[in-house]
Amino acid sequence: MRIDVAGSPRPVGFRTLVGLLTGAALSLSGPSLLPVFAQSTGPATQGGPSGSATVGALPESYPWVRLAEALMPGVVNVRTSTEARRSSVPAQPEPFGRPHPPDPREGRGERRGLGSGFIVDPSGYIVTNHHVVDGASSIDVALADGRTFPGKLVGSDAETDLALLKIEASGLPAIPLGTSSTLKVAEPVMAIGNPFGLDHTVTVGIISGTGRVIGAGRYDDFLQTDAAINPGNSGGPLINTRGEVVGIADAIVAGPTGGSRGIGFAIPIDLAKPILAQLRETGKVTRGWLGVTIQALTPELAKSFGLGQTQGALVAAVNDDSPASRAGLRPGDVIVRFDGKPVEGPRTLPPLVAGTAVGKAVTVELLRDGATQSVQVTVGNLADMREAKAEGSTGDSRVAERFGLALQPLTPELAQRLGVQADKGVVVTEVRPDSPAALAGLVPGDVIREVNRLPVQGLDDVERGMRRGGADAKQILLRVEREGSQRYIVLGAG
Repeated sequence: MRIDVAGSPRPVGFRTLVGLLTGAALSLSGPSLLPVFAQSTGPATQGGPSGSATVGALPESYPWVRLAEALMPGVVNVRTSTEARRSSVPAQPEPFGRPHPPDPREGRGERRGLGSGFIVDPSGYIVTNHHVVDGASSIDVALADGRTFPGKLVGSDAETDLALLKIEASGLPAIPLGTSSTLKVAEPVMAIGNPFGLDHTVTVGIISGTGRVIGAGRYDDFLQTDAAINPGNSGGPLINTRGEVVGIADAIVAGPTGGSRGIGFAIPIDLAKPILAQLRETGKVTRGWLGVTIQALTPELAKSFGLGQTQGALVAAVNDDSPASRAGLRPGDVIVRFDGKPVEGPRTLPPLVAGTAVGKAVTVELLRDGATQSVQVTVGNLADMREAKAEGSTGDSRVAERFGLALQPLTPELAQRLGVQADKGVVVTEVRPDSPAALAGLVPGDVIREVNRLPVQGLDDVERGMRRGGADAKQILLRVEREGSQRYIVLGAG
């Protein structure tokens, strides 16, 4: 199965929204724009001896018609221009394929992309995808009334694939934001966008699933829909029957020709709201940081830890000099609540931590040796952690960083917790989304035993093994231990 971003020129990959979207964009409590599906807005036209309704009655009785008419003016066409990079090295295949529709205006010295977006503030703020505008040298925003404005990038976030644009216009038709947390499977939705450059195309379907993980990053929590989404739809709205945005079109499972196969993915609007608020306020996103590597608590692991439940996130490693280490968290702890919110599993914790204000002291409830404990943690800044790692890196350590890996020595305690036999080696603590390491299938908790046939006892061995292939090596042979079994993995360069 190939997962593609719907209409991207480049690969993909919390605060309250108060003050972000004003006026019409926050009119969420009014009556629905649509009648109940079982109701009709008027009597059906009778035709022929049988008295059956004719097609002429459809525009008045079919609810999506009024919805499309009301909201299409709020959907925009986003066109980008990016300087083409010429290289003698053949292009590597993109991680998710990510097709984008051809633009007939494309010239030799530039690459053009097509995407969608929607107006969220009458003063000219527009939401789209990060991958639609990433690296663009110019952005043009075409409105439904035919006007075109240059778009200014207010800010974007690669982690959630969101971007906020601004055009110099006022009195624009904004689309209100709804909520995605209450969506039910089989609930009807409508997508509006510009697939293959076909402006304001409307497709309808249902919510096919929620909470989908497609490998786009640590904050995967996608809505799945069968409303047709194709290249060019990226950044367009997914709308409920109240006329509110509940999702933002982002990715598809592509068919043989790159088009829709009835499986599309959208970013939940509840995930987007606080991101957009930060982008408008500061132009960037600040995320909280705890400093732990976590994994799912399987029934087998729960039994080995003497626990009668699988709820929670099992701590596999704790970063040195991190908020977690300062608070006394250690491998083997199972985090069950964070700042009063339940942690159902490893997917629940990252967005909770990321959405917590930096510097805030929170209570973390955990299970340790079968007993419940509470610790106070002062949440750190994820950006500070990344900068510290970069500043502390030597030229040699960047060899591993080039492949999207973060590593740490394997301690005896960590070896016991991970269920591996040796107490020397190197454990993977972080895998960057969309990196060569992620594509090769490496995950946090993997123990590296060999690099290019060189046995690994510590970090220096990893560097030496990687250098065996030369400074510009395009692939590395690893022998990795995971959950007691070992396997070889070929790590390709990015």
